[in-house]
Amino acid sequence: PQVQPFLPQWLAQPKLVQKSIKDNLVPIRDVPGIHPRLLKKLQMNGIESFFPVQAEVIPAVLRSASNGYLMGQGGYRPKDICVSAPTGSGKTLSFVIPIVQVLLNRVVCQVRALVVLPTKELAQQVSKVFNIYSDGTGLKVVLITGQKSFAKEQEMLVQKKVTGYCSLADIIVATPGRLTDHINQTPGFSLTQLRFLIIDEADRMIDDMHQNCLNQIVKAAFQVENDSGSNMLFQRTKPGPVTAASSCYPQIPLQKLLFSATLTQDPEKLQQLDLFQPRLFTSVYSEKKTLGDGTETEQDTNKKYTLPEGLSQCYVPCDLNSKPLLLLHFMLKMKFTRVLCFTNSREASHRLFLLVQAFGGVAVAEFSSRLTPNERQRTIKEFEQGKIQLLISTDATARGIDIKRVNYVINYDVPQFIRTYIHRVGRTARAGEVGVTFSLVLRIQERRFLQMLNDAGIQDVKQQQVKGNSLKPLVQRYEEALCKLEKTVK
Repeated sequence: PQVQPFLPQWLAQPKLVQKSIKDNLVPIRDVPGIHPRLLKKLQMNGIESFFPVQAEVIPAVLRSASNGYLMGQGGYRPKDICVSAPTGSGKTLSFVIPIVQVLLNRVVCQVRALVVLPTKELAQQVSKVFNIYSDGTGLKVVLITGQKSFAKEQEMLVQKKVTGYCSLADIIVATPGRLTDHINQTPGFSLTQLRFLIIDEADRMIDDMHQNCLNQIVKAAFQVENDSGSNMLFQRTKPGPVTAASSCYPQIPLQKLLFSATLTQDPEKLQQLDLFQPRLFTSVYSEKKTLGDGTETEQDTNKKYTLPEGLSQCYVPCDLNSKPLLLLHFMLKMKFTRVLCFTNSREASHRLFLLVQAFGGVAVAEFSSRLTPNERQRTIKEFEQGKIQLLISTDATARGIDIKRVNYVINYDVPQFIRTYIHRVGRTARAGEVGVTFSLVLRIQERRFLQMLNDAGIQDVKQQQVKGNSLKPLVQRYEEALCKLEKTVK
């Protein structure tokens, strides 16, 4: 008999969040405890109601800091919070709002919130949102991703005064590598007052062995400062058993907030994060259906991931030579617009980009680590404005990036892992919109591809046949384009 994995209680009995966004919008005024200033900001940004995830998580974070950020509720240490929700369900706002609100009354500028993200684009996106909501509050948000020189970033983080160093940031949004450099090399950069540690795309942070980065952050947060006089009162000690001595000083608690579309269920991996009495909010769950005779049946018990509601998924069986033709057929004959197309490598995406360009007739661009950050931003902007109809991208750039109005996602190369599939197709049908995805599957991959989706409980993927005749008219121009491409490459 198969051994069922034993899940800790918080994983086994999470707080379930409604999956369907459109039917469960909550007016912002109905969510308790939000500061009038922030309500006004939300309305100015056209937000009248929260998505289900936001409506659950915002009050939870606010409650955990209801006695101000220096102490947990009732003097207890606040619980860590994990959130697992599909792409595009509004995870960013659900930590931005409560953090800005908790820090509104701070007097001295110290690093009290730190958001760690796997890629530069994501970090920029999140810092933008923080800037919108902290504007006019006096809170300082600093983005460190290595786009500016190290010395420049140091100037943004700390200032040296006669009395010692003082912090210039309340909220830091960073990528792991650059953050570790600052922890180790920037004099006066201190995380000893850190109250919130937010890890976005948490599963990737665990997988990519950024573990070391997390350990360093925690170590820096509990470092004893040497100017013993002034800060003795709020010295933090590593959490341990409660003793009379340890409870006589109020301690600033360090609370971790984890967000992901594909949060791992593997207790061993989560163990590494050293979470404190965590609570899990998830919209990834199976629904129980009550049958006529009153008995309950578990429906789709093996649904590990939820996909956005408005998403239709198709796959097209094909052979290697017809893949580029299929893409051109979709763009030119079927008149697809705003298409995001994924390949499995930087080289593949560059080659495909050159080929489509040589073929002509399609406004195409590529999006990969070959481009500078500024070029990437420009490309996304042009795509959103509709100047570019086909954007060819690699996975590195797929994660968490919020590109507005993607109508189609095409998996030019079939992803090897289910998580990659979830993140790719999640670029469309965001925030309750609709979207379509096509995967071009080679005949030899077909069985494995369907099995992979089936194992993850994704069953509604339709097969779409494209007849050979409909590709014929493209062949001659395609062969000319290939010759052109060969010259270019040479």
